[in-house]
Amino acid sequence: MDAYYTTPLGPFHPAPGAAFTTFTTKQNVSPDPVPVIQAGQLRLGSILEIEADGEISSTGSPTMVFGLFLGALGASSAPSIVATLAESGAQTIGATAAAWPWRLNYEGRVTLLGTSGTIVGQGEIKWGTSLTAWTSAPLPITQALRTVTVDTTIQRAIGVCGTWSASSVSNSIKVLSLRANLHN
Repeated sequence: MDAYYTTPLGPFHPAPGAAFTTFTTKQNVSPDPVPVIQAGQLRLGSILEIEADGEISSTGSPTMVFGLFLGALGASSAPSIVATLAESGAQTIGATAAAWPWRLNYEGRVTLLGTSGTIVGQGEIKWGTSLTAWTSAPLPITQALRTVTVDTTIQRAIGVCGTWSASSVSNSIKVLSLRANLHN
């Protein structure tokens, strides 16, 4: 008999992540440790739900591309980016943003297992236009980007990534919470 369950994916980070600044290429901005999908844990039809939220600060109206990824755990606890699950378009952040909120959610279904497995999913990014107002956009930005190839036979870490358009110590992103659930 097969068993079906919903489970949160650990380990769970005990505190908000660090603030990341001065980068203009896609970077892992996740808090440590990150949730992990164990080898063989995904099944055909499994649903992966991910939610993350945090704060963003900026100067000069840069843009930020928000995203989620599956990665490989290395010697350190910070995973390397292997496959991007979903990314936003370049979202303009206000010139005077100071710890403005952002939140993203994603839901993907495993449609193929194996070393070239696939996850089809989508979600939404909300980012602050002030401390008290939001705007939102779909995640990812095209239908074609909803299908991602990933090796489902090995362990994968789940993380948050970002890309600034301009490098500045005033351009800062912090993940306050990263949560993932698996429905099998």
